[in-house]
Amino acid sequence: MMQESQKIHRWIFENSLTSFAPARLAGIAALAAVICVFDWRLAAVFAVWMVAWGANVLISTSDISAKRLIVPALFGVTLLILWQMSVRLFDVSQVILPAPSDIWVAIITSLPTLWVDFVQTVVKGALSGYVIGASLAIGMAIAVDRSQFLQRGLLPVGNFIAALPIVGTAPILVMWFGFGWQSKAAVVVLMVFFPMLVNTVAGLKATDAMQRDLMHTYAASYWQSLIKLRLPAAMPFIFNGLKVCTTLALIGAIVAEFFGSPIVGMGFRIKTSFGTLELAMVWAEIAVAALAGSGFYGAVALAEKRLTFWHPSQR
Repeated sequence: MMQESQKIHRWIFENSLTSFAPARLAGIAALAAVICVFDWRLAAVFAVWMVAWGANVLISTSDISAKRLIVPALFGVTLLILWQMSVRLFDVSQVILPAPSDIWVAIITSLPTLWVDFVQTVVKGALSGYVIGASLAIGMAIAVDRSQFLQRGLLPVGNFIAALPIVGTAPILVMWFGFGWQSKAAVVVLMVFFPMLVNTVAGLKATDAMQRDLMHTYAASYWQSLIKLRLPAAMPFIFNGLKVCTTLALIGAIVAEFFGSPIVGMGFRIKTSFGTLELAMVWAEIAVAALAGSGFYGAVALAEKRLTFWHPSQR
């Protein structure tokens, strides 16, 4: 039944594309003609975009098994090509926006520096603070779940702390913990703690009354009920918090390095390279940070898929 419904929706989608194709082609041709009159460079960029758009439409409506990977990959490659063409054709200054090829050259020629910065910021600062903050938040959530006093008193205080701007708390923590990676980890702990606390507390309340009554009829203790029922039910909430905190951890570690760090680190390198107008190096650090954040998020999402395979969101 579900397959027949999918076939019907696909038939409607394909026929709608076919019926509107002549009008769309006429409009696109008219727009291309107008663009060519004004600037051939803009027309070239528009032509590449149209070719890539058409390829994406064809792939997304085909029966290719790997289209879920091909379509976003093609979209990303298209953006890089359009970026490269726009910078070269319109002679954009590197101070304003370097080309992807210049950023790639900066990455290749600065691999040792980028690796040292990666270890300092991501591994030592972000990852350690992420693990400490998430662990403390999960432990505190269990304590809050057992105590009404903590539930009424700690959560408002945590909300107040979470509302504090990082640009205000980061310099204070740098002065407290020094200029090494420990102060960056402390900033990350502060940023990760409250989102994880809120998600875990909500997850521990996700079970319904019938499930809790069933555990009570089995004479299960609080810890038996927690381990066998409530923590498994809270896993989707916990992983939602973990995924949100992957980006918060990286942002916190990089921003904290702007307020004091040794002569290594992504934030330090971005600040000093921007001061000397080495914009290609700045974008190289941004690219490494983006790849690290995407990989970090993907690892957590993969762990969620493996551990919460029973949840409807993973089906």
